[in-house]
Amino acid sequence: MDFVNHLLLIGAALMFAGILLGAFSSRLGVPFLLVFLVVGMLAGEDGLGGIRFDDYGTAFFVGNLALAVILLDGGLRTKLSTFRVALRPSLVLATLGVVLTALATGLFSAWVLAMDWPTGLLLGAIVGSTDAAAVFAMLKSSGTRLNERVSNTLEIESGVNDPMAIVLTTILIQQLMTPDDVRGVALLGRVVLQFGLGTVLGLALGRALAWAMQRAALGEGLGALLLCSGGVAAFALVNALGGSGFVAVYLVGLMVGNRTSRSSENLLRAMDGMAWLAQSGMFLLLGLLVTPAAIPAILPAALAIALFLMLLARPAAVWLSLLPFRFAAREVGFIGWMGLRGAVPIVLAMFPMLAGVPGSGTLFNVAFVVVLASLLLQGTSVSWSAHRFGVGLPPRDEPLVRSTFSDDHLAILEFPVGERSPALGVLLRTLLLPEGARVLAVLRGGAVLDQDAAGALRTGDVVMLVAPDAEVDHLSDMFARVDASVRRRYYGDFVLEGAASFDEVCAAYGCVAPPDLAGLTLDEAMRRRAPRIVDGDAVQIARLLLVAREIVEGRVVKAGLKLERAPGK
Repeated sequence: MDFVNHLLLIGAALMFAGILLGAFSSRLGVPFLLVFLVVGMLAGEDGLGGIRFDDYGTAFFVGNLALAVILLDGGLRTKLSTFRVALRPSLVLATLGVVLTALATGLFSAWVLAMDWPTGLLLGAIVGSTDAAAVFAMLKSSGTRLNERVSNTLEIESGVNDPMAIVLTTILIQQLMTPDDVRGVALLGRVVLQFGLGTVLGLALGRALAWAMQRAALGEGLGALLLCSGGVAAFALVNALGGSGFVAVYLVGLMVGNRTSRSSENLLRAMDGMAWLAQSGMFLLLGLLVTPAAIPAILPAALAIALFLMLLARPAAVWLSLLPFRFAAREVGFIGWMGLRGAVPIVLAMFPMLAGVPGSGTLFNVAFVVVLASLLLQGTSVSWSAHRFGVGLPPRDEPLVRSTFSDDHLAILEFPVGERSPALGVLLRTLLLPEGARVLAVLRGGAVLDQDAAGALRTGDVVMLVAPDAEVDHLSDMFARVDASVRRRYYGDFVLEGAASFDEVCAAYGCVAPPDLAGLTLDEAMRRRAPRIVDGDAVQIARLLLVAREIVEGRVVKAGLKLERAPGK
């Protein structure tokens, strides 16, 4: 009984310390995940806690379970519409990009560590993929809005690139341990099987789980447990059948999130807690697993490998992989820099440990340093690099409350009115609300008022509305509390409707529409120049610089306008 109490005390104390320190460190830009990792190290055998933990089997089990929950949560939050602009480039990055990164990093590692090339390539495969836990957590916690093409590419890539890293790792372990059993055709078949089974079964099981959740009258807490248990079961089943459980569980979350109204904000919040529990527990355990006393011996070489990976191998692989696609150079640069490494490389580094590969301890320690360096350098620079590469969008205020409650994808929303809100001083009945949006009430000083009794909106008012899910971003702009000048600098001073005649827009601003754009709407003209247009994309036509301001189902609903100055003016 004492053992159980001690275990509970230690686990709870570590979690408490990690969350408390993370709350303070996040204000300085230090990622939460890095804090949990460091807390685990400090509690380990060479740290203040002196806890000796070397059970790689348990750590491997916990790591896989946690990654399954994290990927499930990531898929749940991904809209199918994001695949319109990001699926093909993401798949290329998840396959070719991982191979190129692993190859370059592996050869460099073999040279720096003076090891044979198969072992070096094994290290390259271990650290070659981006990590979904790190990418999802960093993008969410940074508060930075990225343009849809960049954010979706990063999220989908990180969600589906683990199978390639796993296949490469297992192949190279076999090459080192039983080289006669490795055959080229068999390797290709294994890659196809991993991705194929993972995709087919993930979609099928996701549809089945979505069907079950639609018919189960459960609250958000039990709904999250049902979702987690179903997702983890799918992960284990697909792995047992020889497919990729990582791809499958991500697709299960994707299907549930896009096919059931139960993926309301309350369910997402419950799943957010599950995902944070999985991430924090995993990073604490991985921190306990490492032996800091062994790090100094390999630190210079490991740092060299980390810098080579971040500054050369990953950017070069991204550039080559995205060449066939219409990505701007600044977008390629940001995606290349945001190749975050997290728990996956450490979990993969356990493969050679469990298989008894010679020198596997060195591989584990180097992978750990690479993850630390990535979280410290890349994880803390999300906001700065988004601004530096010009892929960040102006901030947008989210509603205080957002709850989806019906199969019609309607949401109940609460928006506060701030001192800089465009709605301040406006009568609600005069607001041009999006189609399907209705005002329910205004909360003012503890009183509930209807829109007639409320009169002109005041600072501190909270407006309650019911609106289609698709119009939430539009309403966020109407009640924005951020400085409107930031959005004007980005989108321009004039806002145009996408349905407006492009000929008339050109005539109004003193230019002539090019012959191939004559007779088109503004939306059609912009999409003719940029077929996969997303929010924030700029299209230069004659003297007009048009910036996509609101995109709905791939169409430009609103565009900002910036005018090019005439020569000599």
